[in-house]
Amino acid sequence: MNISQLPLNALRAFEASARLGSFTKAGMELRVSQTAVSHQVKSLEAILGVSLFDRLPRGVVLTDEGQTLLPVLSDAFGRMSATLSRFEHGNFQEVLTVGAVSTFAYGWLIDRLSDFSRLFPDVDVRLKTNNNRADFLEDGLDYYIRFGDGAWHSTNALQLINAPLSPVCAPLMAEALKTPSDLKAVPLLRSYRLDEWNRWFDAVNVEPPSIRGWMFDSSVTMAAAAAKGAGVALVPVTMFREELETGRLKQPFPQTVSLGRYWLTWLKSRNETLAMRQFRDWIEGQASAS
Repeated sequence: MNISQLPLNALRAFEASARLGSFTKAGMELRVSQTAVSHQVKSLEAILGVSLFDRLPRGVVLTDEGQTLLPVLSDAFGRMSATLSRFEHGNFQEVLTVGAVSTFAYGWLIDRLSDFSRLFPDVDVRLKTNNNRADFLEDGLDYYIRFGDGAWHSTNALQLINAPLSPVCAPLMAEALKTPSDLKAVPLLRSYRLDEWNRWFDAVNVEPPSIRGWMFDSSVTMAAAAAKGAGVALVPVTMFREELETGRLKQPFPQTVSLGRYWLTWLKSRNETLAMRQFRDWIEGQASAS
């Protein structure tokens, strides 16, 4: 069938009637009469050669053919609405989807997003947080801020900031920790990177104990547990400056260990858009200044 022959108003009338279950309600939404909606739906049925509704005394019910058509139209009208909404005051808002590990988003990026929006009001940023396991294609990401060594297959990587790890805990627990060896007597909270505590103990020349504390998939939740007295967490301390400055967390020892950095990454196959270039230049400048 040649879709150019399908009247747009009739398609809108069908979609609204199917979604609302009533020609009357559809007419109110579309600002036309119930009779006009009914005629438009009938004209669409005549063109398609099928019945889309069963007409009942108290409304309408979709036929099998109508149920097949509805999700297709709902998706199409939804996409049209989303795209058209990006035009504002004659400017087209470009959507930029950024993924970021939750610790970086919480401890660094969120505080600076208002600056980016002020400089680039026509970029509509969508932020998706994760725990270093996002997928560019599956999650629809333009950029992905992750922690590691900067070597990822088929991916460009721009170094942002270093993120040395150091133990943090509740103030009361910190009072009992005089030397790194004292950590053997308290619960040590863990991330999914199982070697982090061992690497830190190696850095301070202490034989690592058996690590059996709770395991967390995010440094944010792990630090929150530490602040509540659940144990000592090994976290990137630069991401928790506010908690350390306010005293909610204490850093009992100054020693740190560096196991990676935060990187802005994007697929080598990705064609760079204007919004991507603006965000990359902006975040590189912010990282250099921090």
